[in-house]
Amino acid sequence: MSTRPPVIGLALGSGSARGWAHVGVIQELEKLGIQPQVVAGTSIGALVGAVYVTNQLDSFADWVQSLTMRDVFGLLDISFSGGVMKGEKLFNFFREQHHNPDIESLEKKFVSVATEMKSGREIWISKGPILAAARASCALPGLFSPVQLDDRWMLDGGLVNPVPVSACRALGADVVIAVNLNAQLVGTHMPRHSRAEFEKEASSSNGDADSLWNKFANYFVSDGDDNAEPGMLDVMSASINIMQDRITRSRMAGDPAEISLLPQLEDFALMDFHRAKEAIEEGRNLVRRHKSELLAWTGL
Repeated sequence: MSTRPPVIGLALGSGSARGWAHVGVIQELEKLGIQPQVVAGTSIGALVGAVYVTNQLDSFADWVQSLTMRDVFGLLDISFSGGVMKGEKLFNFFREQHHNPDIESLEKKFVSVATEMKSGREIWISKGPILAAARASCALPGLFSPVQLDDRWMLDGGLVNPVPVSACRALGADVVIAVNLNAQLVGTHMPRHSRAEFEKEASSSNGDADSLWNKFANYFVSDGDDNAEPGMLDVMSASINIMQDRITRSRMAGDPAEISLLPQLEDFALMDFHRAKEAIEEGRNLVRRHKSELLAWTGL
């Protein structure tokens, strides 16, 4: 009597800039010969998952590792309607640089998790253009504006399902590998790296062309002093960490993954997207540390 190999699911969690660790996790899983047939993503996990299932991960990894802090801010479109940033400039860039097939046409199963603003319901998007599905999941309250999809306004999926193990199960996964970016963040110190990077960039600025960038970055980047009055991004980051940590604990207690990977990126600020190289390397190292466990569960 033959037994079929397990269907492997990959649940990529929310976590803003820490989500670049997903890239390293996937690349290292592929090196081990582990190829998930099911991918579910929330927020940044939906974006990285979308790039992965459309076979564009390596070129995407090269691009994000080239980003500087100034590049990141340059991709953000300021808007105080529904959020500080609209996010359309960033996703329009993705559409220009990456394929955007319908999810139904993909070899792997994919689902993006979003939150319907009106009802608070968890919405699973598994049809239509894949970048639209990813964008609907990336609408962090107060930071990125909500997006309208099928006449409904969508918020970040991390509000209801930060690590979408349940979505992987629903799509047929027998073994779920979950990447939880929000563990061990509550109570950590405010990151100082971003302030040092900003001051380095600001020192090289000159003329009026840089004045808007300076004002904007200075407004959002923490001064790194734990005793100082928290800035807006500090408050948002701490609030999101607390919320998603509590929700993740509750959801995963009821439906735990076979393997939970917890990247150690507690010194990452909410907008540290320019630190992709560090996050990707941590993702790779994380898979290496769990190699035996991963191979045992996946039957390789």
